Amino acid sequence: MAKYVCDICNWEYDEAAGLPDQGIAPGTKWEELPEDFKCPLCGAPKDMFTQL
Repeated sequence: MAKYVCDICNWEYDEAAGLPDQGIAPGTKWEELPEDFKCPLCGAPKDMFTQL
């Protein structure tokens, strides 16, 4: 599973962990996140993330 980092604030999305508190189950791939997904820390859009 991959990890993605926000280019603005460096918050990381880990596919293996998901975001259960936001209704995103562990194992949810980046491509499966909604197109309007935003960084929970700074609000950056999905296209502002880079795969690690």
